[in-house]
Amino acid sequence: MSVTEKTAAPQGQDGRGRFIPLLALGTFALGVDAYVMAGLLPHVSSDLHVPASAAGQIVTVFTLCYALGGPVFATLLAKRPAKVVLGVALVVFTIGNAMTALAPTLAVLLIARAVAGIGAGVYSPIAAATAAGLTTPERRGRALATVMGGLSIGTVIGVPAGMLLASHVGWRGTLWLITALGVVALIGIVRLPKIEVSPPPPLGRRVRALAGGRIAGIVCVSLLGGIASLGLYTYLAEFLLDAAHTDRTVWAMWAWGAGGIVGSLLIGPVVDRTRRPFAAVTCILVLIVASQLVLPAAAHASAAWAVVPLVIWGAAGWAVQVPQQHQLIAAQPRQATVAVSLNSSAVYLGSGIGSALGGLMLGLGAAPASLPYYTGALTVVALVLHLTVVRGAVRRGERATQAP
Repeated sequence: MSVTEKTAAPQGQDGRGRFIPLLALGTFALGVDAYVMAGLLPHVSSDLHVPASAAGQIVTVFTLCYALGGPVFATLLAKRPAKVVLGVALVVFTIGNAMTALAPTLAVLLIARAVAGIGAGVYSPIAAATAAGLTTPERRGRALATVMGGLSIGTVIGVPAGMLLASHVGWRGTLWLITALGVVALIGIVRLPKIEVSPPPPLGRRVRALAGGRIAGIVCVSLLGGIASLGLYTYLAEFLLDAAHTDRTVWAMWAWGAGGIVGSLLIGPVVDRTRRPFAAVTCILVLIVASQLVLPAAAHASAAWAVVPLVIWGAAGWAVQVPQQHQLIAAQPRQATVAVSLNSSAVYLGSGIGSALGGLMLGLGAAPASLPYYTGALTVVALVLHLTVVRGAVRRGERATQAP
């Protein structure tokens, strides 16, 4: 499903750009919901009388359904206006959260998180592609940064605010507040203008899109980035306890998240100004590697010193998705939603894989303080892939464009 060119009127001509913050409101709700459960696991485990390891699967289910279920169910909404697709996605997302708040057993809770994950997986890439279609190519980076900024801000607020709210209203009360947030976002989507979209390609064509070296390379870089960045974030509490000998992790989550807000909001104007998304991804990956490799030593020296690499890591980790989406839309301008959907799925699939691999490493006896070294190495692999496969594909595309 891609936004047609007729929707890409200049932002100042018909005022369509003013609707982009409404799309960001929805991604904000998604960001809160995606990570709030990580901070609520002890409450869920105690309330439902299940082991923490079992309760932790609610995060895995949401992430996997977001990554894999969203693109599948988006196909069922073929030939529908983007406004309708976004509205349906938010309805499913809101119902899933209401089911979560009411879940009497772990089985029902897992189903509820799957429903919420599917709604989120349908909404996120279509919101990004729609935002890009509501403005001019020159301002596309800002539009994507606004939508991604909603996601990062929601993530920042999600875990610490959820932990704080749960201590007063319980984990179910926290989920009811998120449900209300989804309703507010749905009301915002109602105000969107009608946007014509082309029919989405079948799933087979989506899979074949990965056959192109440029698309596959970009998506693989996002996958590795999700494993290295979001996977490590899952075990931030265990890392700090081992490396800095402190169990006060809320400040670390705020530091990482605050960096994410700054990075995701500033990267858009930078990409628009330089018009070099490939170079932006290169610089960002270098920053991620540097911050993750410095983090263990900084935390070991002092918990306060860990703030600096945490902020840099958070800023770079969230900033990378804007130029990544920019590259994908440039590579597949007529199938923008498909390209962005593949990227979004890769990020959240990477998050799930990263969490699983982190748990496996810890189960095999790896010290939590050493996890950033492993994730830093994965980021180096992503950087090498970016500088070889993606760079080669970009050059081939430029030569094909310049050929008579």
